[in-house]
Amino acid sequence: MGTSGYAGPGRPGKRGGPRRHGGPAGPGGRAGRGGLLALAACVGIWLVGSGSSEPVRPPQPSPADSLSARAADYGPGIAPLPGSPPTRIRIPSIRVDAPLTGLGLAPDGSLEVPPPARRDLAGWYRDGTTPGATGTAVIAGHVDHATGPAVFYNLGALRRGAAIEVPRADGRTAVFTVHAIEVYDADAFPDSRVYGPSPRAELRVITCGGGFSHRTGYRGNVVVFAHLTATY
Repeated sequence: MGTSGYAGPGRPGKRGGPRRHGGPAGPGGRAGRGGLLALAACVGIWLVGSGSSEPVRPPQPSPADSLSARAADYGPGIAPLPGSPPTRIRIPSIRVDAPLTGLGLAPDGSLEVPPPARRDLAGWYRDGTTPGATGTAVIAGHVDHATGPAVFYNLGALRRGAAIEVPRADGRTAVFTVHAIEVYDADAFPDSRVYGPSPRAELRVITCGGGFSHRTGYRGNVVVFAHLTATY
């Protein structure tokens, strides 16, 4: 999900878009493939399984917290940390405190997703940028599970200024501040905006979102944009 010279989703060394099937593409995936998480991760397992015609759906981002609304108010950052694998992700405002697993690439070059049975688990691209280091790191997780909401069900409820804490293997915790949150249709996913390289330490946290169809699942992705503002 990123390296210190993060190239975007898909196969390493090539730029391009995430794929709709088989998981989000890893660094450098093929362009023109909309959608970020696997269909299996975005199908809305719980919502479909409930059989309800009017399910309670995950919260969606406010337009007031979009990148375009905040373009002139990006906020300060701090010097990046050396690389070190992350171990957890904590988002206090939506009560997330979850372990992280490393995600690799599937044979088709798309990004793996955390095991669907682990509703409490999120994942980071282990061959990419480690959160807190220079570049764009990415963490992804399921929105729901066969029996109910999963780790990032409430991700769309985040607002600008919220804190995201990522403890790391080196004993340090990288603290990010959310500067924008958006929802994108799977067929119009802005690869460069989400995965483009950064000269500072940035983080993207991603799950499924947007409209929902019982036939095809979620139609898009919620993406949180954050930058490093503290460490401890």
